[in-house]
Amino acid sequence: MSKYYKTFQEFIYEIFDLESDRASFTEIVEGISKNVYFRGTNLWILIFAILVASVGLNMNSTAVVIGAMLISPLMGPIIGIGLGVGIYDFDLIKKSAWNLLVAVFISVLTSTVYFWLTPLKEAQSELLGRTLPTIWDVLIAFFGGLAGIVAYTRKEKSNVIPGVAIATALMPPLCTAGFGLATGNLYYFIGAFYLFFINSVFIATATIIIVRYLKIPHKEWVDAAQQAKMRNYVIMLTILTLIPSVYLAYDIVGRSIYNRNATKFIEEQFESDKTIIVEKRINPKEKKIELFIIGEKIDSTQLKVIRSKLAKYTLFDTQLSIRQDDPGSENSSIEMMRTGIIEEMYSRNEVTLIQKEAEIKRLSDELNNYRTMEQLSDNVSKELTIQYPEVVECSMNKSIIFSKEGKSDTTVLVLLSTKKRISKSSMERMDKWLKFRLQETKVKILTY
Repeated sequence: MSKYYKTFQEFIYEIFDLESDRASFTEIVEGISKNVYFRGTNLWILIFAILVASVGLNMNSTAVVIGAMLISPLMGPIIGIGLGVGIYDFDLIKKSAWNLLVAVFISVLTSTVYFWLTPLKEAQSELLGRTLPTIWDVLIAFFGGLAGIVAYTRKEKSNVIPGVAIATALMPPLCTAGFGLATGNLYYFIGAFYLFFINSVFIATATIIIVRYLKIPHKEWVDAAQQAKMRNYVIMLTILTLIPSVYLAYDIVGRSIYNRNATKFIEEQFESDKTIIVEKRINPKEKKIELFIIGEKIDSTQLKVIRSKLAKYTLFDTQLSIRQDDPGSENSSIEMMRTGIIEEMYSRNEVTLIQKEAEIKRLSDELNNYRTMEQLSDNVSKELTIQYPEVVECSMNKSIIFSKEGKSDTTVLVLLSTKKRISKSSMERMDKWLKFRLQETKVKILTY
């Protein structure tokens, strides 16, 4: 039995082994340390990536945002902080933290300037999705951070790191924070920065875990007392980093569960053909559920029964507030909605009526012009046959003539039936006379 257990243990160790393709400890530390700096090329790449992401968020284009995340170098200093904490390297922690602050400042400044200049100020779904973190964002940041640091410690680098950059989405929250500043919306700014903080903390936390698991040697100090002091500082920093992350995770999980339970409670307890929920507000922090209902009135007895079922959905100490109107009242929401619909219909009909009146006037003017032309052409035809005996029959009307270039023009087309050919000079005089008599600038005479 022990033989099989040992074989199984070796099999498990082999498939989950992180040592076989691991780079040397020196290569890992040097590789990560090299990527924490933001100056020159790295800084310009960051600025361009921020601009690309801002345009993508502004256009609501997921593909463009993903492209920006692929070229963003933001994850370097966050991994650097995690490594510094894991190996007690206070200098690396300071350098990484300083460069991260510079990167964040440049990112928010660049996105703020862009959103301040762009004429498109409306918050699209891609932007709004970065203003309210959920438990899923915590999980993505943590597991993405684990994947990222494992990839950093390999001999051969793969496409894992770009994938982690897309999954953890460090850049869009900073662009959204810039949008919040540019539009004066602090809710967007705080929510987006909150999401960025969550991502950063949990990526750094994941890095610390893998660094300690791989037993990367920590920094040795010549002075034992100084080393002990340094170790204490790092432990304190680790605790200060983990405390908010644990609190954030607990808070986000609590809010997510509360929202889920509250939504289920509303769906199951207020399902009725005679009742419509116009608006619902769920506040996990204050444990409040507010509903605005129209339709059949819920009396105090029914409301008491519904409130008694809150505990069934683990919504303890939740205050349920229902706003409803009497359908028979003149000031009820239904009557107000009907009035609004009627006013909207009247407004639309008024616009349609104006458009139809304009169209009728246009057609009437065209008809009048046609009748005027018909009467005028009858008189002019008689005068023309008197002045030019060669003319047997005459017909004239306004026509649209198209050229081969695709242009069109309105011309009075005069069609003459003649006994004999009319001379060129007579045709020129006829042309001038017709233009004067018809008060038209363009006349074309055809004979047969």
